[in-house]
Amino acid sequence: MSVQPVTPPHRLLTVAEYLEIGEVEPGYTELVEGRLLMSPSPTFRHSRGNGKLWAALDAQSPAHRVSVLDIDVDLQLGPEDGPGTVRRPDAVVVHDTAPVRISREGGVLRASEVVVAVEILSPGSRRMDLVLKRSEYADAGIPHYWVVDLDEPASLTAHPLAGEFGYVDGGSVTGVFRTTEPFAVEIDLDALM
Repeated sequence: MSVQPVTPPHRLLTVAEYLEIGEVEPGYTELVEGRLLMSPSPTFRHSRGNGKLWAALDAQSPAHRVSVLDIDVDLQLGPEDGPGTVRRPDAVVVHDTAPVRISREGGVLRASEVVVAVEILSPGSRRMDLVLKRSEYADAGIPHYWVVDLDEPASLTAHPLAGEFGYVDGGSVTGVFRTTEPFAVEIDLDALM
């Protein structure tokens, strides 16, 4: 999966302007510092692994958390009237107040509502996920960033936020990923394939 810039507007977009554009088919868009980026749709393997991952997260998330697949998140990295950054993680776990706020106010998820952001690596997204998004999610204050690699053996690397130092590398886990932070969860990584 590779990311392609979309024909740029005459100026950088705010998050509100990005949301007015709607979806670009096929694939999906993200907003990075006011610029539109288009990515192709995920592969079958990627989508299937993501669905299984979401199901595991959803089944094990505590009652005050909500798991969501493939949804826009405003990283809140700049002022509302300035160039915005909206990323679309493969899965997120958010506070249960987020869907209520969105229903009431509209808009998209905010980084401040995200507890865990998850990206599944693709051949064209490795640098994006391992370097750029890791840095952006840390700057946005998302407490936990998990990166899943479906190449055999499947692995998950959990990156907890370490304050101003960004994320620390929790080490790559194969087989079964278990953690108690930010909540108790167990994911059979081989079953994602």
